[in-house]
Amino acid sequence: MQTFGTFLVSLVAASSALAASIPGTRIGTPAGTTSQRTNSVSIPAIRNPNFRAHGPLAQAKAHRKFGKPLPADLERVLSKIWSSKRDSGSVTASPRQQDTEYLCPVQIGSPAQTLPLDFDTGSSDLWVFSTDTPRSEVNGQTVYDASSSSSAKRLSGATWKISYGDGSSSSGIVYLDTVTVGGLTVSRQAVEAAKQVSSSFSRDTSSSGLLGLAFSSINTVSPNQQKTFFDNAMPHLDAPLFTADLKHNADGRYNFGYIDKSAYTGSISYTPVDNSQGFWGFTATVDGTDVTGIADTGTTLIYLPDSIVTSYYSQVSGARYDSSNAGYIFPCGSSMPDFSFNVGGGGGGGGTVTVPGSYVNFAPTDQTGQTCFGGLQSDSSIGISIFGDIALKAAFVVFDGGNKQLGWAAKNL
Repeated sequence: MQTFGTFLVSLVAASSALAASIPGTRIGTPAGTTSQRTNSVSIPAIRNPNFRAHGPLAQAKAHRKFGKPLPADLERVLSKIWSSKRDSGSVTASPRQQDTEYLCPVQIGSPAQTLPLDFDTGSSDLWVFSTDTPRSEVNGQTVYDASSSSSAKRLSGATWKISYGDGSSSSGIVYLDTVTVGGLTVSRQAVEAAKQVSSSFSRDTSSSGLLGLAFSSINTVSPNQQKTFFDNAMPHLDAPLFTADLKHNADGRYNFGYIDKSAYTGSISYTPVDNSQGFWGFTATVDGTDVTGIADTGTTLIYLPDSIVTSYYSQVSGARYDSSNAGYIFPCGSSMPDFSFNVGGGGGGGGTVTVPGSYVNFAPTDQTGQTCFGGLQSDSSIGISIFGDIALKAAFVVFDGGNKQLGWAAKNL
C-alpha cells in the first residue's frame, strides 16, 4: 500500500508538472492591484489511497459538518466503533477514519509549502494544520509553518472557529499569505492556521485541511470575514467559474477559469443557484418531486427526503433501514437500480443526471461482505438535502460564480 510519504511525493510531482505546463497568474497585492493577465488552470483531485469507505462514518461526517447532533442510532454505532478500536489495539479490527476521498496539492507561502487539502464546495474556510497546532493533535499531517514563509503576515486580532454538532470544534488564528492552486496564485489570501483541531480531523492523517469553495458569506473568520480563494481569484480568471470532474475509484480534476469540452458528453444543463445560505443551492427534480439541495464536494453520500429514499430502496429486495448501522442497508449481491435526477428543468427543458446503481452500493457493513451500506440516505436529521460525491462523480459539474448557476453534464463513466 502506498504510504503517506509516497502519497505526498506524488502530490508534489503532480502539482509541479501542472505548474510547468500551465502559465500562472499572481492575483492581488497589498495595494489591491492585479496582473493584467487572466488565467485558466487545472489541478488533480487525487484519490486518497488511505480512504476507507464506511457508511456510519460518512454519516457522522455530514452531521458534524453542518452542526447537527448525531441521531441516537448513529451515536451508538460510533461509540461501538471507537470502543472496539481502543479495546483491540488493532487497525484491522475496526475502520480508520480516513474519510477524505480526494486531496489536491496546494502551495502556501514563500518558498512554497505543499499541503494536500480537501476541496470543499460546502464550506468557506481555507484552514490548515500548522506549527500552531498542538503536537498531540497532529497525527502525520503535513503542517503549514508561517514562520518559514517570507510572504506570511499575521492578521492582527483575527480568529476563526468551526463548531460541530457533537460539541467539538476547530479554531485558530489567521495569516495572509500566498496560495497557489494549479499554477494560479492569489497573494494575501487568508490562511486559517489551526490552534485546535477536532479529533475527527486528527484521525484523518492524509488531509492537512480544507480549501472552502462555497460563498464567502459563511466564512468563519472574526471580526472581519475573509474571501475564499475562488472569490479572490474569480474576477481575474478567463471565465468566473470552476468545474469538478470527480471519478469513481479514480483520480479526478478541478479546473478554474474554463470548461474542458472533452470532459463531458452532450450539452450542459444550467440551473440557477440560491446562495442565500452561502452554499451552491439548487433545485432538482426526483421522480416528479422538486428537491432543493446543495452540491457539496465535501460530503460523501447523497441525502434526500425520506419519501425519495424509501421509494428507491423499495426496488431492492432485502433493503431496509438498520439501526445497528444507522442507515439503509441491503444484500451486497443486489443489482442496485440507477438513481436519476433532473436539473435545469422548467421551460428550459433541462437534463438528467444518472447515478449508476453500483455507485449507490457504497461499502460493506462489515468484513463478511454480506450486507452493504447505501450511498443514498435520509436527510431528515441533517435538515438539508445534499448531492454529495456519489452524485457528483456521475456528472461533469460547473460551479459558475459569475452567473450564479450550476451546470450539469453527462460524461463517460
